[in-house]
Amino acid sequence: MADYKEFLSKVDRKLYHEGEWQWQEGEYTVTRTHQWSAPGCHNACGILLYTKDDKLEKVEGDPLNPFNNGKLCMRCLNLAEATNHPDRLKYPMKRSGERGENKWERISWDEAYNIIVPKIKEIKEQYGSHTIVGVHGTGRNINWQLPYFYNAGLETPNISTLFFSGFACYLPRVVGAAAVTGEFVIVDAAVGQEERYASKKWTVPECVIIWGNEPLKSNADGFLGHWLVQCMQMGTKFICIDPRLTWWASRAEVWLPTRPGTDAALAIGMLNVIINEKLYDPEYVEKWCVGLEDLTARVQEYPVEKVAEICDLDPEKIRKAARIFAAAKPAAVQWGLAFEQQLCCMSLIVAVCDLFALTGNVEVPGGMIMVRNAFGTQRNYNCGEEWLPAEAAAKKLNGDAKGIEESSIVPHADSNVILHALETGEPYPIKAMWIQSSNPLACPAMDSPRAYEAMKNVEFIVYADPFLTPTAVAFADIVLPVAMGPERNSVRSWWTPLRAMTKACSYYEAKTDEEIVVEFGKRLNPKAFPFKDDIDFLEWYITEDGNWPGTFEDLRNQGWAYWDYDATYYKHEKGLLRPDGEVGFPTPTGKLELAPFMYYQWNLDPLPFHLEPPESPISTPEVYKDYPLILTTGARSYEFFHSEHRQMPTMREFHPDPLVTMHPDVAEKYGIKQGDWVWIENHRGRRFKQKANITLGIAPQVVSAEHGWWFPEKEASSPALFDTFESNSNNVTLQEVTGQGGIGNPIKSSLCKIYKVVEGVNDSVSIGEQVVRGDYRDGK
Repeated sequence: MADYKEFLSKVDRKLYHEGEWQWQEGEYTVTRTHQWSAPGCHNACGILLYTKDDKLEKVEGDPLNPFNNGKLCMRCLNLAEATNHPDRLKYPMKRSGERGENKWERISWDEAYNIIVPKIKEIKEQYGSHTIVGVHGTGRNINWQLPYFYNAGLETPNISTLFFSGFACYLPRVVGAAAVTGEFVIVDAAVGQEERYASKKWTVPECVIIWGNEPLKSNADGFLGHWLVQCMQMGTKFICIDPRLTWWASRAEVWLPTRPGTDAALAIGMLNVIINEKLYDPEYVEKWCVGLEDLTARVQEYPVEKVAEICDLDPEKIRKAARIFAAAKPAAVQWGLAFEQQLCCMSLIVAVCDLFALTGNVEVPGGMIMVRNAFGTQRNYNCGEEWLPAEAAAKKLNGDAKGIEESSIVPHADSNVILHALETGEPYPIKAMWIQSSNPLACPAMDSPRAYEAMKNVEFIVYADPFLTPTAVAFADIVLPVAMGPERNSVRSWWTPLRAMTKACSYYEAKTDEEIVVEFGKRLNPKAFPFKDDIDFLEWYITEDGNWPGTFEDLRNQGWAYWDYDATYYKHEKGLLRPDGEVGFPTPTGKLELAPFMYYQWNLDPLPFHLEPPESPISTPEVYKDYPLILTTGARSYEFFHSEHRQMPTMREFHPDPLVTMHPDVAEKYGIKQGDWVWIENHRGRRFKQKANITLGIAPQVVSAEHGWWFPEKEASSPALFDTFESNSNNVTLQEVTGQGGIGNPIKSSLCKIYKVVEGVNDSVSIGEQVVRGDYRDGK
C-alpha cells in the first residue's frame, strides 16, 4: 500500500456500502463498527461483522475505514471463535463452595444486584467507602467507564491496576512527557488526518526510533503498528533499540541491542553526540526550548565510550544512530512499556523528550505531535472524580507520598500502599474489591505468590469478565458475565477519530461494561447515575463531558468522525495549546523544558541520569557469578493480548506454549535444545518454566520470557488454578522496588539462571501447590 491514493482508488465503495452502518448480504446481516475489547487490544479498528441468528459468524476488515484501511491482526480475525467460545461466562454466579473450589451457583441479575448492592452499602456505612478497591485492566474499553463507576458508584479513591508496582505502565510516559512539552506526544503517522497518508499537510517521517516497543505485536497505547509499516513503505528509516532482533530491528538502519535497564544511559549518550557535535536545531532550540545549558553540562558526564560500556554496545553504533536521528527532518520516537519497567523511568522519559525537542521535531508534520482525545473526550482514569466524597478522597492509598504521587497527577492509588494495607491492615483494612476486565494473578501482579497471599484478606470480591479466570476461581464471591466487543454499544476516543461501536449480536445473559456500570451505579448512588441506559451514559460522555455535536446514533450512522484540532500542526505557534491563548507550549515557561520545572516540583532530578538496575552484573556481581543471565520479561506475541486468548484453539495452534528466548551460545552452554521445557530461576529461589526458543536474534547475555500465561485447559480448582503459577514470569518480579518518585520497576532487568526441566527430578511439586500452601520459597 505504498501508494495510498492508488489503494483508495481501487476500493470498490459500492461493494462495501459506503455511508451505511448496516446492511444485508444474503443470509448475513453486516454491521460496520469498531472492535475494542473484550477480548482486548489498545486500538479500535474498523471491522465488518457478519451475523446470523444473533450470532457472529465471521469478521472482515473495513477498507473504507481510514484508521486501519481494512488491515486486521489475527486477534480480530479470530473474533468469532472468541465470541462464541463455549467457556464464556453465560450467567451471573455466586460461589457455593470455599474460595478456590470452583463451585458456583447460577443466579439471576436481580439476585446479583440484591447480594452485591446491600453488601457494598454495608461496607461503606461500617468501614467507609475508601476500604473498597476498584480494579481494572490495561487499555481495554473501560478506561473512563470503570473509573466513573469506582469514583461515583463505589465512591472509593482507591482505583488501581493492582499489584503493578511503580505505576509501571504508560502513565509515567504521559506525565513525564507533559512535564517537558505540556501534553502527551505521539509519532505523527498521519493519525489526525482523515485523508491519512494522502494528506498534503502531512510529511513522511524521515526517521523513527522504535524504542522498547514492538508495534506490530502490541499495537499499544492507541497506536496501530501498521501505520509505521506504511511509513516504512513510503521511505521512513528506522532505528531499533531492543535486546531482541524484532521485525523492526531486522529492517533498521541501526539496531542497538542495549543491555536491559540501561536505556537512559543510551539516550544521554545520543544527546551527548547531538549536543557536542552541534547537530541540534539551533533556531528551534533558541525559539522554543529552555534548559540547554544545564543539559549540556549533564551530558558531559556521559561520554559515548562510557555509555557504550554501560549498555554493552559499540560506541560507533551509538554515534551513528544519534547522527541519523539528528539529521532527519522530520524524526520521531515510538516508545513502549520498557520505559516504565526500569528504575530510570522518569530519567529516560525526559532524555528521550529532549532528543526530539532539541532536534526540532515537536508539533511538526511527521514528528512528535500533541494529540487530544477527539472532541474533547479527555477524561479517562479520573472520570467521575467530582462525585468522590472529600472524606474518602483524603484517604487515598498513596501513603506519605511526596512529589509526583502527592500531586494527584497520577489518578491511581499506589499499588505498593494497597499491598501494604492488604497485608497489615494499615492504614486501614481492605474490605472489598471490584475487579473488572483484569486477571491480576495471571498478568499484572508482580510477585504473584505474594499477591495471592494478600488477596486472601479481602472479605468480599466481585469479579466481572467474559471468562472464568484463575483470579476469579481463587477469590471471587460473585462473578458477572461481561459482553464482548461485537455485543456492545460503546465509543472509542483514545486519540482520534471518535469512533462508534455498535452492538451486532448477544451472548446469553452477558452485559456490557457500560450496562454493568449504569445498572449498579443507579442502585448505589442514583444522583451520580441519572442515565437511562448504556446509550444515555455514552451520550453524556461524548456530548456533555466531550463536545461531539450530535448523538450516539449520529456517530453510529457516521461510523467515525475526525476532529480539526488533532489535524492541526504548529499548534504552539497558533495559541492553541495554552489556556491563556498565547503562543507557546503549555508548560510553566511556555517552552519545551529540557530540564522540566515540574520535575523540580515532584522532587525528581530534572536532568537525565543513569541508575544501574538493582540486580545486574555491575550492581550485584556476587549474585551475577551464579545467576549469569539478564532476564527481561513481558515479551508480546501476535496471538495474545496480555492474559487473554489462551482459550482460543487457533491461537494455541500458532502458539501452544510459553516461550523463553535465548541465544544459541546460551542454549549450548546449558545443554538446552529447541522446545525443551526450561526453568528460569533467580537467587531468591523463585522460578517458572517456559519452552526454549533458540535464536541468534537476541543479545547473548539476555533471556526474554513471555508474560500472562495460564492454561484454561488445565484443572480450574485450587491449588492448580489453571496452572497459573507454573509459567508465570511474575513469580520472580518484585513489589516495592521503584525508581525516583516511586515510579518505574525493574521488571525487565533482573538476573537469573536457566536449566532443563527434568520430570520427576526437579519438577515433582507444582508451584501452584506451594503457593496455595503458603510455603513457596524455592520451588524445589
